[in-house]
Amino acid sequence: MIPGGGQPNMQQLLQQAQKMQQDLAKAQEELARTDVDGQAGGGLVKATVNGSGELRALVIDPKAVDPEDTETLADLIVAAVQAANENAQQLQQEKLGPLAQGLGGMPGLPF
Repeated sequence: MIPGGGQPNMQQLLQQAQKMQQDLAKAQEELARTDVDGQAGGGLVKATVNGSGELRALVIDPKAVDPEDTETLADLIVAAVQAANENAQQLQQEKLGPLAQGLGGMPGLPF
């Protein structure tokens, strides 16, 4: 017979929740330290973001710079940053997805 009338051990649930929160915080810290790249124009513009999506670096090949056509350069920059952010979101799903789902299944937690 399970003590407490079949109810899960509350202390055990709290310990599991705390461990998952610690794992989630560790994964978020790791993401913040991980750089992810994106590029556009066949590599003429390269953007680097961290795993949290913060823009860290932008490299523009001189061949992409045409004073008569700054719109194309702007489009390439936007596309490179978007590509880097998409890669960062994929990395977030890989790192945080299982942890967030685990926390979401715990009653009383705000996930």
